Parts: sequence; C-alpha cells; structure tokens
Amino acid sequence: MRSSLLLASVIARGALSQYSNGSIPTATVSTATGTGTAASTAVVTSIGLSVEDLWDLFVGPVSNATVNTTVAATPVPASSLIPPPPLYYSPFPTGQQNPAAMKNQSWSFPSNFFWGVASAAYQVEGAVKAEGRGPSVWDVFTHRVTDFIVGNATGDIADNQYYLYKQDIARIAALGVPYYSFSISWSRVFPFGRGEVNEQALLHYDDLINTCLEYNVQPIVTLYHWDLPLYLQNLYGGWLDESYTDIVNDYVEYARVVFSRYGNKVQHWFTFNEPIVFCGEYPYPENYFKATSVPVKQQPYVCGHNFLLAHGQAYRLAKSMGINGTVSFKNNGAYRIPLTNSSADALATQRAWDFNEGWFANPVFINGDYPQYLKEYVSDFLPEFTAEQKAMINGSADIFAEDAYTAQFYFAPSNTIEACVANTSDPLYPGCFNTTYTYSDQDGGWNIGPAADPAAPWLHKTSDWLPAFLHYIQDTWKPREGVAITEFGFGEPFEELKTIRADILSDPIRSSYYHDYLEGVLIALSEGVNVVGTIAWSIFDNLEWAEGYSVKFGMQYVNFTTQERFYKASFFEYVNMFKTYQQGSNLTIA
Repeated sequence: MRSSLLLASVIARGALSQYSNGSIPTATVSTATGTGTAASTAVVTSIGLSVEDLWDLFVGPVSNATVNTTVAATPVPASSLIPPPPLYYSPFPTGQQNPAAMKNQSWSFPSNFFWGVASAAYQVEGAVKAEGRGPSVWDVFTHRVTDFIVGNATGDIADNQYYLYKQDIARIAALGVPYYSFSISWSRVFPFGRGEVNEQALLHYDDLINTCLEYNVQPIVTLYHWDLPLYLQNLYGGWLDESYTDIVNDYVEYARVVFSRYGNKVQHWFTFNEPIVFCGEYPYPENYFKATSVPVKQQPYVCGHNFLLAHGQAYRLAKSMGINGTVSFKNNGAYRIPLTNSSADALATQRAWDFNEGWFANPVFINGDYPQYLKEYVSDFLPEFTAEQKAMINGSADIFAEDAYTAQFYFAPSNTIEACVANTSDPLYPGCFNTTYTYSDQDGGWNIGPAADPAAPWLHKTSDWLPAFLHYIQDTWKPREGVAITEFGFGEPFEELKTIRADILSDPIRSSYYHDYLEGVLIALSEGVNVVGTIAWSIFDNLEWAEGYSVKFGMQYVNFTTQERFYKASFFEYVNMFKTYQQGSNLTIA
C-alpha cells in the first residue's frame, strides 16, 4: 500500500544525507549584490513524501519472502511432540539407564503463575514494507550502515511471522504454553509515528491476538521494542527530543490507539522493552539521520528522561481507560555482585545499580526521581522533574518486570572512584565502576558460570545467583504486585556452526540453563519472594539485533530457507518444569 500521507517540515539536508556517501548538497542564496553564498546549513524546506518515498530515500530496496499471504495453521505432528532423552525413552531399543531426579515436594509455582515465550516485532515479523508499514531506525541500521549488523543481515524476511503467526501459535499451544509475549510495530500502526492510523496494521494485530485466544494462549503485549519510526528520528531527534514533549506526545497517542483497540483482551501490558538498551544505542551512526545538538555522552540520559515521561503518561492513560491487566515496563540487567568485600567494591556495585536498573526503577518504584549517583551526574544537564511529573512517574508500574539473564562481578577502578568521578575523560566515567565475569584471584579466578556463544559475551549461566537477584529486586523496589522475569534465555555456544539438524536440536547447556534457572525461581518462591511469572527468550531463532543471525537464542530451530520450525530439547525442558511444579497443573502435550 502506498500511503497518501505527507511529511511536514522535513529538513532537507537530513533527508539528503542518505544519498551515497552522506555528502550534503549545498544550496546557494543570492544576496542583494547578486553574489552567491553557500548556505547548506541555513536553508530549510518542507517536502511532501509518501511512505514509499521514505523507503526509497532512506532505506532502499528490501527483500520479500516467497510466502506473502497469511497461512492457516496445520496440526502439529505427534512425532514432533516427543520429548528428548532422558525425559522420554522409545519402547525400542531398550537398555538406557538414567538416575531419576526426585521432585522437591517443598517447591511449587502458584496456580496463577504466568509463563510463556517471547518475541519482538522487528526480530521475527519480516514483511517490512507490507500493508503500509513505515520504516523504523532499524531498517536504516540494517540496510544503510555497513557492518553495523553481523553479516549485514536485515529483518526484511526474518521468521516471516507476519504471515506464519497462526502456525507459530498452534506450535506453542501444542506444547501447552499458556502465554505468548510479542511486540506491536509502532511504524506499522503509524507509518510516520504520528498522523494517520494504518487500519491494515490494526487488522493484522486483531487477528494475531484473536488467534492466540482461539488456542487458549494469552497474549502479552509490548508497545515498544526498539523500532522507533524513522520519521520521528529525523523530525526532532526521536528519543533525543530536547523539548521532552513531542516524542512523549507521539508515543502516548500511539499507546492510546493500541489500548483502545485491544484493551482487556490482554492480561499484561509492557509500555517499553529495556530502555537502557535502546537509549544506550545513542549516539546513532553519523550521516544516516538528521543531526542532533545533544552532546554524545548526554544522549542516553536525554533518551531516558523522555522514556520516563512517556512511560508514566502511558501508564496513567491505561488506568484512566479502565484497563484491568497489569501495566509496567521491562527493565533489564544482571545481578551485581561486589568482587571483594572491600568498601570500594561495595560502592562501585551500588553505583552500578544506580546507573542500570536503578536509573528507571527508582523513579517508578521509589520516589519519582533518579537514584543518588546517577542524579549527581545528570543534574548538570537534564531538567529537574517537576512535582507533578514525579507524582506521575512514581508508582507507574504494577509489577517489577526484569529481563534477568545473568550475573556479573563489579569492582572499583584502579585509580579510585573519586579520581574517576573527577575526570570526565576517564573511560569509565560517569559510572566509575568496573566489571568482570571471573572471581577474584584470591577466590581462584574461576568463571562466574558457563559462557554462552562468543557472540553473546555478556551472558553466562549464573542460575545459582538468581534467588539473591530476586530478593534484591523485591527488597529494594518493593513492587506492589510482584516480580516477573520477562526475558531469560541462553545462546547455545557455536550453534550457528552446526549443520546436522539433530545436533542443532540437542542444546544441552540451554536445557540446563532453563532447568536450573527455574529451580532458582522455585527457591526464591519458597523463601517468600513474590515471583509472578517467567517469559523465556525466545520462541525461535530470530534476528538478534546487531548480532544478526550469528547467535541463536531460539527454543525452536528455524530453517531460514524453508521457514520450517523444529522444537529444540530446551523447549521440552522448559515446559516440563511447569508440568512438574505448577500447582494444579494438568499440563499435557497435545
């Protein structure tokens, strides 16, 4: 569909910087004497552009999947639902022996505990230009910025879930998975991020949500998973909007449309996914977007300020509309452990909390304002939240949603925290903390846990630290309705190099990660932590952002040539933990 919408007040040099090497054509202004003066930075114009023009000028040609209409679900073959050994042994041949792991009778997931699997729009949908979708900043990253993505991969086709969602929902329902967490593409609903609503996009998400409900799979919806409409980035800097008004208003209007459409069909809403990550992507690569005057080191914090205002307003909007489901945002990070028992390492660890989870959790769950050490830095350039803004932000989450993958050690800089804070050119400034994944030399220098794929160096299997992490969240931020783990998963090492399907489907480290991680949740529950749900990342292999398709987090293998999906052993392990431990569970594999 070619939209008839027009862009208003497009900065000409911002648009033209996308041409070839990003050079800016120079306009000439005639003076009274008839001489010409270069005025490339002074001339501003308004250009009417359609959605198709946006794609042509800023992104370029995209790839299309062979399948480009919605595909009806077909029954999942019974042979696909047989768990792997040692959970299942074939009647023949016989002779295998495996020591049975006894169920811990003191553990259980509450009957109302929600659990499921997750995805995100740009990572799985494909069909990037279908039915009026406008480009997002990620379409520029993948198409225009060379080597920004491993292998210069794109989300043009990805898992083609835009057309295959019925089968994908049928597949998770066949394993008894009761929740599916996905995101809605802002630039599908609003191709320019504002203005006219794209009804075709809403009809698509209508059917996606209704298909979930048809299969007794409850939808969990994230409104924003990093795919900012491109037009808004070039109009006023996107999340770097220094008015702290335009991006907030545009986002809240988008939220209003989606809340109005789906309201109480959704039990759990997340306004944003991982603000520290999408804010940390600033500064964007130069010469691909309209320039901003915000200093580089300040950009993530300007973004974060806008996020808090947008989230707070969206939360209050949802509640004013009578939405019954929980509304929160998804924070993320790792459990932060002092490397030694020194006071310097303890302080470094607290600074790490303040510059990570605390950046957003303290305003939302404690007092509407930034934590101490972060505020000491941002108060020099961010506006102070007004009393009204603090009241709006404080309490604007029903549950504490954490994408909690791992743990890490923290320690003080070698030149002291005080010296780092006093030196803005210090590479550790402004956080002024150091990190490692190995114990101190005095403790043997061992790895904190088994490492994931080298393409995910930030991830280790640290399930033994999970109960402490969950206690910390509950004790520090005291969420009203509990703690939910809204992403967790593992990149099986070197999975990309495997070529035999049976080898790919056998993912022992990921399987043990899910088993041991959920045991950590059960321990925390038994110790009084109000954990209310877990959502595993991810439903299947997909575009892992800047890592492209080089690292695999999927619980299903995807053949990206045929788009066939196959369950991995880890999926059965994940499901079996709930079959074993959920109160009142009658979970069976269909």
